[in-house]
Amino acid sequence: MSDIRVSLIGLPGSGKSTVGRQLARRLQLPFFDSDKVIEERIGCSIKDFFAREGESAFRDIESAVIDELTQKSGCVLSTGGGAVLRPENRLNLHSRGHVVYLKSMPEELARRLKHDTSRPLLQVDDPLTRLRDLFAVRDPLYRETAHYVIETGRPSVAMLVNMIVMQLELAGVVPSHR
Repeated sequence: MSDIRVSLIGLPGSGKSTVGRQLARRLQLPFFDSDKVIEERIGCSIKDFFAREGESAFRDIESAVIDELTQKSGCVLSTGGGAVLRPENRLNLHSRGHVVYLKSMPEELARRLKHDTSRPLLQVDDPLTRLRDLFAVRDPLYRETAHYVIETGRPSVAMLVNMIVMQLELAGVVPSHR
């Protein structure tokens, strides 16, 4: 099982880091959060870097980190919500592992992220409209990149992990534990 690479994609707040951490534990694989790796590299928060250097500079670093992380064997990777904006990221994610799109509706995310100030793209007067706009642009890119789409809805983290593992078992990616 050590050569399995599973990447999680989806809008900000869809649960990629939380679900990814639990999935990695369940599959007994190391876990990487591309945003955390980026913050370690740049020596500050993504929010601060975004404000200082702009989105384009951030996306350059993000692409380099995703290129590197998608070449690691045997891991679970959670990506930033905008990772799919660059074609090379979509290609690297899709061709180098199994990609799970955690699909969350903007209304659900707006509720979940109401008090979260750490996400630069959501620091606007109307986060719900911003999330709807992000969804409109990114949903087709997430679908293009993903091998599996999991609707997040209301299931617990444990349920989402079970749903992902079940998809991976059905695809023969991980051995079935029946």
